[in-house]
Amino acid sequence: MLALAFRRLILPAALCAWAASRAAGADTGVNLATLADWDIVTAENAAPGVIYAAEEFQRFFQQASGLRLPRVTAATRPDRHVFIGPSSAMQASPAGFAIDDLGPEDLRIVVRGGAIAIAGGAPRGTLYGVYTFLEDYLGVRFLTADHTHVPPLGPWRVVPPVDRRYHPVFAMRWSYYGEVNRNPSFAARMRVNTVTPDPALGGKTGIQNINHSFLAQIPSSKYGAEHPEYYCLRGGKRLAPAANDVYENEPCLTNPDVLRIVTAAVRAELAAHPHLENVSVSQNDNDKYCQCEHCAAIDAREGTPMGSLLEFVNAVADDIARTHPAVKVGTLSYWYTRKPPKTIKPRPNVQIQLCSIECCLIHRIDDPACPLNAAFCRDLHAWGAICDNISIWNYNTNFSNYLLPCPNLRVIEPNVRFFAANNAKSIFMQAAGNAAAAELSELRNYLIANLIWDPNRSADRLRDEFLSLHYGRAAPAIARYIDLIHATAEASGLHRNCFAQHGADYGFTPDTADRALALFQEARASAESPEVAARVDKASIAAYRLAIDPVWQATDPAAVEPALRARMRPLVARFLELCAAHGVDRASEHLPFERDRARLADFLAKDPDAGRPPASGK
Repeated sequence: MLALAFRRLILPAALCAWAASRAAGADTGVNLATLADWDIVTAENAAPGVIYAAEEFQRFFQQASGLRLPRVTAATRPDRHVFIGPSSAMQASPAGFAIDDLGPEDLRIVVRGGAIAIAGGAPRGTLYGVYTFLEDYLGVRFLTADHTHVPPLGPWRVVPPVDRRYHPVFAMRWSYYGEVNRNPSFAARMRVNTVTPDPALGGKTGIQNINHSFLAQIPSSKYGAEHPEYYCLRGGKRLAPAANDVYENEPCLTNPDVLRIVTAAVRAELAAHPHLENVSVSQNDNDKYCQCEHCAAIDAREGTPMGSLLEFVNAVADDIARTHPAVKVGTLSYWYTRKPPKTIKPRPNVQIQLCSIECCLIHRIDDPACPLNAAFCRDLHAWGAICDNISIWNYNTNFSNYLLPCPNLRVIEPNVRFFAANNAKSIFMQAAGNAAAAELSELRNYLIANLIWDPNRSADRLRDEFLSLHYGRAAPAIARYIDLIHATAEASGLHRNCFAQHGADYGFTPDTADRALALFQEARASAESPEVAARVDKASIAAYRLAIDPVWQATDPAAVEPALRARMRPLVARFLELCAAHGVDRASEHLPFERDRARLADFLAKDPDAGRPPASGK
């Protein structure tokens, strides 16, 4: 039976503490069901994020209780106030406190003396404090962009005396799904701080995700024709100008003019965006690092192509430190640069962002028996020994097949905790961020966003909570589908990263597909409303994608064995129907779904058996 985790909100220990304090005549906290004559107080000059936080509190408290608390900017009595954000009135209240020592996302919640105070550092701490209060004391759950669970408050909901603070483990958090990237207000509710500059929603953190930058800082289209020596030497030739720098070119990192040009580009970026707390100085997305005499000598000495890259990044960082000492210069530790150098260490203002692209999605990243993951862990530990500014770029989907079941839900929690335990400061959980809908993307986003906000949360509890609240009576069958997919992959003995062409790459068989479809048929039959049935249909797209795997790439229906063709046609038709109904716009990272839709539609339209007489005896 699935656990409704939101029942954890009023803990027995908290109730005992409340009862004991009442018996002793101490502060008895607040019964949220009795706030009819309360108000919501913000400072008269409150920041946009604080005003929005007060509106969010007012909105969801009204949905839970039926009471619309008035919002005011002055407190005319000593108690019966919900203070949102810092103000002189809040500080003077029994629940008051100063926020001087709170960071930009730190929050504090105090319930005392007939008052509630929620405030935090600017610009996002107060907003995040409100969402924390709504979740932990009202049971609100921000499930998807269009589904927020707000349970009725009822006649009695006591919050005992509280004084709690929270400091996020990761300063930059990005659950990279279309669900948050395309819905800024939902991103704010999930505490994803990388999506919108809107000050009412807290704005973006000044910490950028480190990304490929040389293509923009020293483009070969601008310099390559006149100065091919600025670019990598490969096979005795300089690769400049290149048709596409991101995939086909890297700069020569020992050329002093390259250092000058890239440093100037970094300074221009900081001048244009003075709020930035870090900048990227990082390789393009290819392995064509320079093999000229000077670059190769550094790399040979250091035992890794990261040698020449880190020496270059350190030089940029030294220059930037003269005028921007608080800004970090970040670079990717990715692919051929993941291994740290033997002797070169990052400057104190250099940020290293490790990328786990080679790692296995089936096994937790700290599983010593997984050869793909063990190597990454060795590199992470080595970097941690020489750098205090570690960030993580982790991969959480199958980029070749966004819609195919991806058996990594069980490893998300231990992976996030492993990164936190190894002192990662920021985390980019890359997934289907450019897609409107992907395999279980709503559940995945719920898990990831919650875990990177608070790695101490339980993924099992979050999963059960989401399934129960979002799918209702259909939840048990969907839970069994998830268990089927993961148990099958784990039993296969396979190790597979984030690029899988077929279900067999994760150990799935035709029997897996048949069982998956049967579970979704059971789930749909259990759905208690058309709305829930539509949610089940959307989740079932992954099962249909797995079922049609034998003909996914088929371009010639005549080449498909007739019995298989006959079995696949209704499944392909249903798959396309579901994709259209739920706005699927990509089935892989780099190509729009239209190409796949057209190919599958052609498969349906071209029936090699049409017009043929039936075989003898049939």
